[in-house]
Amino acid sequence: MPRFFAPKENIKSNLIYIDGQEARHILNVMRLKENDKVIIFDGTGKEYTGFIKQARPKSVTVEIISTRVPKIDILPAITLAQAIPKKEKMDYIVEKATELGVHSIIPLVSERAIVRFESDKAVDRLARWKKIAIEAAKQCGRTDVPEIKDIQKFYNVVDDINKFDMALMACLSEGTVALKEAVSDFKAGKIIIFIGPEGDFTPEEILMAEDTSCKFISLGKRVLKSDTAGLFLLSVLSYEFSR
Repeated sequence: MPRFFAPKENIKSNLIYIDGQEARHILNVMRLKENDKVIIFDGTGKEYTGFIKQARPKSVTVEIISTRVPKIDILPAITLAQAIPKKEKMDYIVEKATELGVHSIIPLVSERAIVRFESDKAVDRLARWKKIAIEAAKQCGRTDVPEIKDIQKFYNVVDDINKFDMALMACLSEGTVALKEAVSDFKAGKIIIFIGPEGDFTPEEILMAEDTSCKFISLGKRVLKSDTAGLFLLSVLSYEFSR
C-alpha cells in the first residue's frame, strides 16, 4: 500500500491534509485518486490507514480509517554529530543514517572541516537534509523521522555533552578503546557519537573533549573516511544494542 508523510499539525480529527510536493507525488507520480487506500505517517511514531476523500490539483485530503502506533524496540537514542564532508556526501549520510535508525543528526563544523556555509545557504541545506530524512524514513518504513538540528560548531556541541548518558568520539589519537569495550555496560539512554572530518579532530578539540565524560574509541585497524565512519558506527551500535 502506498505510504506518505504528513506533519502532525496537518492531522485534525479524522482527516489528514496534504499539500505541496507530497500532494504532487500522490497525484502526479503515483496517480492515486479519490477512494484509493493509503498509509500516512506523521514522523512522531504514529501511522494512519485511510482513503483519499478529496483530490484537488494541489492538495489531498485523507480520511482516517485506523491509527496504529507500532511497537518500538527499547534501544538507545543515538545522536550523530557529523563533521560536514565536502560535496554532497552529507546528503548520503543523512539518508543512510535515517535508514540505520539514528535519532537525530547534528551537522558539525570542526577546525579541519572544509565546508563552511553562509547563513542563507545553511538554511537551504538544512531544509534539503530534512527533506532527505523524510524521504528515507518513508522508504525504509520508519514511523518517526530523525531530527536534523541546526549546523553547530564543535565546541558548542561539546559543551552539551552532559545532556547525554554517553558520549563517544571516533578518533585516531592514542588512548582509544575498542567500541565493544566502551559500550559494554550501557543498556539504554541517550548517546552522542562524534565523527570528525578528513584529517581527524585537532589536538585542541580532543583536549576539549577530554575535559568531559567523552570516551575515545577506535573503529578498527583501517582508517575510515568521514562519510563511512559514522554509518559504520551506527551499524555496529545497532547490532550491539539489538541483541
